[in-house]
Amino acid sequence: MMYFDAGATTLEKPAAVRNAVARAVNTLSSPGRGSYRATQLAEQTDYACRTTAAKLFGVAEPENVIFTHNATHGLNIAIHSLVKPCSRVIISGYEHNAVTRPLHAIPNVELTILDTPPFQPECMVEEAKKALEKGADVFICNHVSNVFGNIQPVEELGRMCREKGVPFVVDASQSAGILPVNMGQMRADFIAMPGHKGLYGPQGTGLLLCGRCPEPLLHGGTGSQSLRQTMPEDLPDRLESGTHNMPGIAGLLEGLRFVTQKGTDNILRHEKHLTAFALEQLRKIEGIKVFYRDGLRHQTGVLSFIVEGYDCEALGQDLGRRGIAVRAGFHCAPLAHRTVKTLKTGTVRFTPSVFNTRQQVAQFAQILNEVIRKK
Repeated sequence: MMYFDAGATTLEKPAAVRNAVARAVNTLSSPGRGSYRATQLAEQTDYACRTTAAKLFGVAEPENVIFTHNATHGLNIAIHSLVKPCSRVIISGYEHNAVTRPLHAIPNVELTILDTPPFQPECMVEEAKKALEKGADVFICNHVSNVFGNIQPVEELGRMCREKGVPFVVDASQSAGILPVNMGQMRADFIAMPGHKGLYGPQGTGLLLCGRCPEPLLHGGTGSQSLRQTMPEDLPDRLESGTHNMPGIAGLLEGLRFVTQKGTDNILRHEKHLTAFALEQLRKIEGIKVFYRDGLRHQTGVLSFIVEGYDCEALGQDLGRRGIAVRAGFHCAPLAHRTVKTLKTGTVRFTPSVFNTRQQVAQFAQILNEVIRKK
């Protein structure tokens, strides 16, 4: 199988990640729940993961790095902490359901959606400026669209939010491990990210970077201050009820080390090289519309396309039968499709990882061409 669905999950992991998960199952207990060797090892792994993430993402204190189940979990913590009934919230027109559904669940939220074309960050800045002038309680924006790969101007948006005193939340699901993500430079109050995508960690892991102390989403045991019936005031315990996923955290630590060693610049360069080559090949195939602009200048290694007269999900299935793994449909982000006017069709999404090669991309394009011609 040739796997081009890293935007959903990086299936191929570094060997160190796989080995760490396997070791942790039999060697790591729960941090903060004892004074024996297995808990001490768990505490060391826990802290090493936080400190590695804090250094990579520009977080002042490792305690402000919170372990979550995924980016959705982290976004829910941030949203339910900041957004109350009747709050005024600004979002981009490219947000995932991980943002829009929690907002929909809070009564009477006044939502402003920035309707801007993809791959044109200057338009996003102008529309955001107008929206902030009208007033807002929270601004939420993804760093990169999971559907189209357009890079949002989050540093400029964060600067404008800070000037207006508006809390800023960043969804870094498609950028963490690929683009530079720095808490201070983005002036973000919260940044949420999964462990299983660009950080090459296991599924069921994620991080929430906190610039403030939020309200807990879950209440329960933390291994600390057990005699009180309210959650601890300090991070990370305030947000980490229940037993930690230590095999996942051990794997995530190795994924973070892998990204740190490789360097996000090198990872992005490799993925954009493959995406540019894929674009070159796809443009040779009759009937394909690819979503891009300016030679992928404001785009990561995400390439969405549609084929005239071919249902996207049917095409994804046909490619799957030929050993090509891509994502097809609406990608849990109908708002992005509404913005780009692909809500009737969806798209097929090509997202390579650091482990893919140019030869694999050439094979993908050849097989895609054969599948279309047989239609």
